[in-house]
Amino acid sequence: MRIRLGNTWVGQDCRPYFIADIAANHDGDINRAFRLIELAKESGADAAKFQNFKAEKIVSDIGFKSLNGQLSHQKSWSKSVFEVYQDASLPDDWTPRLKEKCDEVGIEYMTSPYDFASVDWADRYVSCFKIGSGDITWPQMLKHIASKKKPVLLATGAATMDEVEHAVTVITRETQDLVLMQCNTNYTAERENFRYINLNVLRTYAERFPNAVLGLSDHTLGYTTVLGAIALGARVIEKHFTDDNDRIGPDHKFSTTPAVWRQMVDASNDLFLALGDGVKRIEANEEQTAIVQKRGLYLTCDIRQGAPITQEMLEPLRPRSDAGFEPYQADLVVGRCAVRDLHAGQMLKKEDVQ
Repeated sequence: MRIRLGNTWVGQDCRPYFIADIAANHDGDINRAFRLIELAKESGADAAKFQNFKAEKIVSDIGFKSLNGQLSHQKSWSKSVFEVYQDASLPDDWTPRLKEKCDEVGIEYMTSPYDFASVDWADRYVSCFKIGSGDITWPQMLKHIASKKKPVLLATGAATMDEVEHAVTVITRETQDLVLMQCNTNYTAERENFRYINLNVLRTYAERFPNAVLGLSDHTLGYTTVLGAIALGARVIEKHFTDDNDRIGPDHKFSTTPAVWRQMVDASNDLFLALGDGVKRIEANEEQTAIVQKRGLYLTCDIRQGAPITQEMLEPLRPRSDAGFEPYQADLVVGRCAVRDLHAGQMLKKEDVQ
């Protein structure tokens, strides 16, 4: 299965595709957003992703204030949840400018829209849509996005298999171009989170959704989980991206910096090449090694023309050539007669026996 994200094909036989989720790390400054786009490109990302939402359309100020304090990663926020989302909201007039900047540096522009108007606004600027995990149980939004007939990337954090299956059904009624992304939606950047990534879900997705491209939307530090996901078949990787983990903001702490991003891309591409196609064979780069390390059948004594060859006359030694016999072919040789005089120490060749 292959699908096209902008100008790039993604799929099982394609190299990993990397999405730098800049998200709120622009910190309200479009010039900073421009710089992060440039850094993402320099670091090896294929796409720079933002988020289109209006605070009042994604969070309830009353609802969050009614909770017993702010939870999870939001505990460390100095502002209310609603205020943080207000600060992170992208002005609509940024979108064409961000798209233009991405085109300028040669990176795909992407976004996750979180309300119907944002979907319709972003549609003219994107080649695909990313749906965040939090909207996996909102079928009306899933259908609206999928109805745009563009590839859909669906993150599946904090979801049950039933919820994933229902979401996939809704989306694939409108489009078959789906990237299904395993995800764990804990943003605390704690080492303990590795215990909950559950990369083997990718095996389950491969079995249940064979027509989907697999992916990983990741929030852990480093790129251990990325390499594991690629080994399990993921070909689209999304991680948050920043230039400084110490900046103030909701996403900086668990985001990946340019130097680590470059290491991740290089290591992932090496791993992808190393995975190969699964066909066992003598590879082109080991053909000479096969000569010097494999054993042929060598003679332990002189043999006169017409004399039968016995097992005692043969000894497996390195090197061997295609003209000779493999040790397991000794039974084909024993009992046959030499067609010429042969000498101790030489390799027995196919042309030497009847």
